[in-house]
Amino acid sequence: MLGPVAPAYTTLNGAAYAGDSRELLKHLPDESLDLVITSPPFALQRQKAYGNKDQAEYLDWLMDFARLVHAKLKPTGSFVMDVGGAYQKGVPARSLYHLRLPIRFCDEIGFFLAEDFYWYNPSKLPSPIEWVNKRKLRAKDSVNNLWWFSKTEWPKADVSKVLAPYSDRMKKLIEDPDKFYKPMVRPSGHDIGTGFAKDNGGAIPSNLLQIPNTESNGAYVAGCKLVGAARHPARFPAKLPEFFIRFLTDPGDTVLDIFAGSNTAGQVAEAEGRTWIAFEERLDYLAASAFRFIPKTERPETLQEAYDRVLAGESVDLTGYSSQTAFGFEQEAAE
Repeated sequence: MLGPVAPAYTTLNGAAYAGDSRELLKHLPDESLDLVITSPPFALQRQKAYGNKDQAEYLDWLMDFARLVHAKLKPTGSFVMDVGGAYQKGVPARSLYHLRLPIRFCDEIGFFLAEDFYWYNPSKLPSPIEWVNKRKLRAKDSVNNLWWFSKTEWPKADVSKVLAPYSDRMKKLIEDPDKFYKPMVRPSGHDIGTGFAKDNGGAIPSNLLQIPNTESNGAYVAGCKLVGAARHPARFPAKLPEFFIRFLTDPGDTVLDIFAGSNTAGQVAEAEGRTWIAFEERLDYLAASAFRFIPKTERPETLQEAYDRVLAGESVDLTGYSSQTAFGFEQEAAE
């Protein structure tokens, strides 16, 4: 897919590459991507194992990637970025870096902010410890910003592909609209009638996505335990990229994660019949991400061999495994 650059591993629908995304993106044709979805290392005050940047340099650093992404997206393509907030160093006052990000992306690069989403993770641990646990001056921070950028004002999108289940009350209303719907004009001016009882297969989702990050027993975690590999400490729950992949792409479209980590987005794209590409700078994380495409029922030697070969810099073909595996997403918890 990337010309002279060999992938770390390939599957039926995708390929994972080790290296700096800024260099790897240059090998992709312009206007070739339908969706870039990613979660970059956050600009936290404490350094993490996956290499987060200091807040002062964070936005300039991200701008380098965003300019390249803009060139590689199709006119109908989208760029979804998960960004967590942070506090200023040493004081209980919030940093504004994650709010400046969409302003700079739009003003300086030419992106449009299609919509702002918010990921509420009810299982997120209380943080920051100093202000929440110790001094009890602030509430727990449980929401990340998900900025949905587009190259034009009219990106490809179909919300009917991500409808939410109806509430029990709505189900009753659909079954017997005459019992619940009374002709009236509410203070808002909306005239509610029986037409609202139409069954559309589900409710329009809101831009607040409540998705717990509770993965504990999936193929990825099992493989890491088996070979003694370090698990990526900031993994996507599968339902998060699944929502945007279904919402913003069609089968056969191309999805890229430029900070792939454990490559959850690639796993979801594989299951959804999309072509996918993953870029990750740390080869050890990329080697472990191969476990997402090898069934847990495979012999331990198979997982160890795949991990060792990727870690040694070989290009490993996992097509046989990905073609025979139906990927259901076990609820895996991020410890």
